[in-house]
Amino acid sequence: MDFYHSDLFTYGVLPLLIFLARISDVTIGTIRIVMVAKGQKMIAPILGFFEVLIWLLAISKIIQNLDNWVCYVAYGAGFATGNYIGMIIEEKLAMGIVQLQIITRADAHQLIEKLKADGYGITHQEAHGAVEEVSIIYSIVQRTDLPHIIEIIRTYNPNAFYSIADVKFVNKDIYSKIEPMHRWRKGK
Repeated sequence: MDFYHSDLFTYGVLPLLIFLARISDVTIGTIRIVMVAKGQKMIAPILGFFEVLIWLLAISKIIQNLDNWVCYVAYGAGFATGNYIGMIIEEKLAMGIVQLQIITRADAHQLIEKLKADGYGITHQEAHGAVEEVSIIYSIVQRTDLPHIIEIIRTYNPNAFYSIADVKFVNKDIYSKIEPMHRWRKGK
């Protein structure tokens, strides 16, 4: 009996290969979905090609081995693991820009000044909350800057409410840090 027809291959190696294939195609699929949402028209189709190609290879092995329950478990476990790994990779890539909205009942002056001092463009307005006056601060920032900005919020106004929303498109360039106004006036 050759290796490809042995129990080691059928119940060990083949399920492992199916498991790894599913991790790969689902991870690629998760990243592809993010690329579609971010409007990456060149990258998303390429990822989709490899995602489906790997999936076809995995599902063909499942169909060829319908009586092998270990392959089914490997297929499902690979799917779950691929989702998890895809989310971690997407989080680490931190691609794109986000809209940050901060609402605070406390005095926002120091928070606003710190955000400006660190080079973040903000829009600030006073508003009427349900119970009292509030300050609302808006900013569009690179997603990679979020940990730093959240640390600023926690330092200067730890009870502030903030929300973060993905932005697909803006009509002007976004920089992680804006330059002081005097540089813009000089044409730099």
